Amino acid sequence: MKNKKNVLYALVIVITGVVYSPIRAQEKNGTDRPNFSGEWKSKESIAMGGNIVCCYNSGDRMLAKTMKIAEQANFLSVEVSSSFLGTKPVAGQEKLTFDGKAGEIDYGRGRGKKFTVKLSADGQTMTVNSIVHLTAATPYNINVQKRDIVYVIEVWKLSNDGQSITVQTKAKSDLYSAERSWKTVFDKVL
Repeated sequence: MKNKKNVLYALVIVITGVVYSPIRAQEKNGTDRPNFSGEWKSKESIAMGGNIVCCYNSGDRMLAKTMKIAEQANFLSVEVSSSFLGTKPVAGQEKLTFDGKAGEIDYGRGRGKKFTVKLSADGQTMTVNSIVHLTAATPYNINVQKRDIVYVIEVWKLSNDGQSITVQTKAKSDLYSAERSWKTVFDKVL
């Protein structure tokens, strides 16, 4: 009888450990990792930081100084309100999916962009590759407009504490020979 009692106690302890450990591990994984969700603010937009035209439309994510981001399992939803100097702000939204498929935004009149997004395995770094189509003033002659294609790579890095996003951007335009590189920092709004 005593052996049966000891076996029963041991069995209860083992079952408790088997059930408790995965639950505890799930709780820890879900709460420890900061993510991109939240409201973020910067002193300047991603597009304007490099002194290169990456967008020509109010409401574009790259023109925004403030972003509201909701992170889901397979995508980010980014809501913005942005404008050029002296114009009314326009609301915009982009869905940045992590499936590797190209997203596309068409602003009309030959303006828009195609992009792909990749999220790192740890969920802390996101890379956005965009091809932006627009019409821009030619260098040294603002009265002459030409079709331009700008190749943009944005690397978004979430800080370890989840309180800032650093966006390292590189862009190369068909109209301008030099590649530009710059950094934009967004801080979490509390």
